[in-house]
Formats: sequence, structure tokens, C-alpha cells
Amino acid sequence: MTAAPTPAAPLKVLSLIPPMTQLNTPYPSTAYLTGFLRAQGEDAVQSDLALALVLALFTPQGLVRVRAQALAQPEAQRSASVHSFLDNFEQYHATIGPTIAFLQGRDSTLSHRIAGRGFLPEGPRFAALDVYGDAEAADPLAWAFGALGQQDRARHLATLYLNDLADVLRDAVDKRFEFVRYAESLAGSQASFAPLASALAATPNLIDDVLRDLTLAAMAQHQPQLVLLSVPFPGAVYAALRIAQTIKAHFPQVHIALGGGYVNTELREMTETRVFDYVDFVTLDAGERPLLALLEHLRGKRSASRLVRTFVRDAASAQVKYLNWAEPDVAFEDVGTPTWDGLALDRYLSLLDMLNPMHRLWSDGRWN
Repeated sequence: MTAAPTPAAPLKVLSLIPPMTQLNTPYPSTAYLTGFLRAQGEDAVQSDLALALVLALFTPQGLVRVRAQALAQPEAQRSASVHSFLDNFEQYHATIGPTIAFLQGRDSTLSHRIAGRGFLPEGPRFAALDVYGDAEAADPLAWAFGALGQQDRARHLATLYLNDLADVLRDAVDKRFEFVRYAESLAGSQASFAPLASALAATPNLIDDVLRDLTLAAMAQHQPQLVLLSVPFPGAVYAALRIAQTIKAHFPQVHIALGGGYVNTELREMTETRVFDYVDFVTLDAGERPLLALLEHLRGKRSASRLVRTFVRDAASAQVKYLNWAEPDVAFEDVGTPTWDGLALDRYLSLLDMLNPMHRLWSDGRWN
């Protein structure tokens, strides 16, 4: 009697969302891939390092590190945002924890103190309030929130407060930092990989250091054999490659695959070999079929030539090679459902940076 074939052991797969993406809701790509891989019997987990980075920097301890960077700047070079931050540091240090908790929905009672305009330090971003109403208006936000919209009013003021702090990070730590994009100019419509390569070779700054620590913590927690970096926008490419750089330096045996919306639009005809100093595979379009082929390859059950919609660096020629074995995509009804397990849904921030009701859909609440 012929013995039944032994089922393949599942591989530990970690899907990461790199900085920066939205802070109010997890970008859905990893949730869909993680749900699909679990349905295939794989040991799949996920983590949002974009949210983790902001929550690590916007703490009392994080602000102490930012203050040290700001004080290291020559005074003449400090922006208005940095001056305001240093002048009001004790108030920022005391209010950052409660304000983050309020924006996470964990302390709604703080809205009274925030809306009263005496709790938060008000930096340059609050000057925008002066454009509302007329010069004699006692309440410049009355037109937007009236007498009853206290929670929304407080969230708008708290968002201005965080935007002031983001400006400090930009002016004192890394001029490329923004809340929803990080170093976007290095990857958006660039004709060469040289700007990214130069940035990745530079001495890490405070943001890079925090991201490295978060990456190492995620690797230690999950101990994956394959890491998937989902890059939806140009403003997430630099951090994704910094994450990959850290993994390669500390866990060289771990395989790394890059995919996502940015890859699907900007890297369809990729020839740059230096990308593969950081990642092992770059996959295009819907990720389910390329991932199944990649997992079989990593188990030794499929040759590299039978990978699907995947770029690799050919060992013999040292050139980029596109592999696309003819194989049907996974049918929609077999893709399964996303899972949010592993994403801390109670830690996302509901921000209100634009008062237009249509615009606020982008940053307010978990739309997905």
C-alpha cells in the first residue's frame, strides 16, 4: 500500500505595512493576504509598522528624543514650529499621552478640556483657526461645530496639535517626514534608483532608529521565514526598504517579497538590480497566485522558473529577470475574507484635519 503524501509544513509568513499610510485605519492589503494564506493552511500573521512608528514617537519618551534632536540644531536654523515646541515642551510632554488616548477613543471625557482651548499647547498650525469667521467672532469654530459638536471640535484641535508635532519631526529630525507619506519624493516617478540608494546608505536618523527597533521587535515576536512588504504608495517605499535593510542585516536567512499598489504601477518594467540588495522577490498585481507559487518554491516543490508575475535577480547573469509561469489566478470566490487579527484596531487615531465633511472621510474613523 502506498503511503499518503505528507502535507507540506506551513511557513511562517509576516505581512508588514510600512510607514507611512493612514493612521485612522489599517491599509487592507495585509488583512486580505493574511486571511487568504490562513485559509490555505499557512501560518500567517501581520503588523502595521506605520501606526507603530507614530505611536512610538508620539509618547512622552518619544518627545524627549525629539527634543534632544531639536536642541542639537543651531538656534538660528530652528523653524517656528521647533521654537514653539521647545518653549512649550513641558506642556507637550504632559499632554501627548492623554491626547493620543482621546484620539483612539479611549477617553472621550478629555474633549471638554481640549475644546476649552486651555489644555493643549497651540503652535503655528493653530493659526489656521484665525481664517474662520470674522475678527469679532468669539468662537471661530462655531460655524463648523456649533454648540453641540464638542467631540468633533476637540478632535480637530487635537489633530492640529499632532500636526504641529509632525512639523517638528520634519524640521528637526527628517525633512521628508509627513503623517501620510514618508520620503515620497525619493520614489515617486523617479527615473533612477540612485536617490533611494543614497538615502538608504546614509546614517540612520531618529525615525530610522525607531523603525529599526520596531522591525526587530516584530521579527523577534513572530520569527517568520518569509516577510511580505506591502507598499501601496510612493510615500511608503523608503521605509519599506529600511525595514528590509534591517531584516537582511539581522536575519539574512529570512526571505523578503515586495508588492503592492506602488509596485504594480511604477515597477512593471523593472531593471534595477540594486532593489534586490534589500528584497528577494518583487511580485505584481493580485498577490494570491504569486504567493502560492513562491511558497511552493521556498519549500523546494517548484523551480524558480515557475514563479508567477515575479521579478528576481538572476544568480548567473546578475540581471533582473521576470518570471511569469502561465497559471490561472485564484478565483474571486476562493480568495476568502480578510482578517484583522494582529492589527490593533483600538489604537488607530481618528483624526479630523479637514472640516469639509467629504474630505474627513479620508482620516476620520475606519472606513474599511
